[in-house]
Amino acid sequence: MSTQKTVRQEAGTVGENPVRLDEEKAEQIIEALNTDLADAYVLYHQLHKHHWNVEGAEHLDIHVFLQEAYEEIEAAADELAERAQALGGVPHASMSALTEAATVEPEDEDVYDIRTSLANDLEMYGDIIESYREHVELAEGLGDYTTAEMLREQLEDVEEHAHVIDHYLEGDTLVTESALN
Repeated sequence: MSTQKTVRQEAGTVGENPVRLDEEKAEQIIEALNTDLADAYVLYHQLHKHHWNVEGAEHLDIHVFLQEAYEEIEAAADELAERAQALGGVPHASMSALTEAATVEPEDEDVYDIRTSLANDLEMYGDIIESYREHVELAEGLGDYTTAEMLREQLEDVEEHAHVIDHYLEGDTLVTESALN
């Protein structure tokens, strides 16, 4: 590793941006994007944990769904970070910065039954949905229609995942609790 350090832009600062968004407006939007980025990574890790640990008769379907979900969340996180950078900001990248900026609470390290795990995921998705809606309004109110549109598209995907999880949690299933014991 090189010992020479040249800082091009300090974390937490906002510089000029090529999309000509006022610096004060960009600062507010970048803060919102960094919150969404942090929340996305918390959700990503929790979904990945559940993907690794799912068991039972519906293992394969849920395993595949969770992989698709965490991969989409990771892609969304990349978009959020790139937009923050395009607006002249520095996207959070360290675990400590992401942890500090996150507004959602991750599950602990224990492994739970899949129903509990999915209920925890649905709760986190709900919190993220509410945050996205606020940030869409913020971006639109500040005249950043591109960020608002990106968040709207991501919100659609997040809502779809929440909808699927809600269906997994329905009581109507071919596999009964007594059949598993």
